[in-house]
Amino acid sequence: MSRVKTEAIWQHDQVLPYILTRLKDKISEITAVEKIILFGSRGRLPLEYWKELEGKDWDVLVQAKCKLKNAGILVDDNYHLDLLVLDEARTKELYRHIKTKELYPINELECLMTKNEENE
Repeated sequence: MSRVKTEAIWQHDQVLPYILTRLKDKISEITAVEKIILFGSRGRLPLEYWKELEGKDWDVLVQAKCKLKNAGILVDDNYHLDLLVLDEARTKELYRHIKTKELYPINELECLMTKNEENE
């Protein structure tokens, strides 16, 4: 998800704040953002294995007040991001079938990053 350094796509500490801030701002112009969730490869793997996903895209699910069709148009063509914007009912339906990591309003990665720093 980086135009400057595509090989750094897996570096959540550099990439995610930029992705999520811009994305949340764009979606908030249309509908209220309730949650931001990672799914797909990064939602399934522990943080320490993300380096194995170098070059893979980010799978981001945004739970909003209403579903947005064609949400991909909110993403710049130069970014590696798969985006879904769903309402609460559809998000819960998807949750049942896949493992995810919530990033907003609760940042599950922050807890993981702190745990990793303590173990070093």
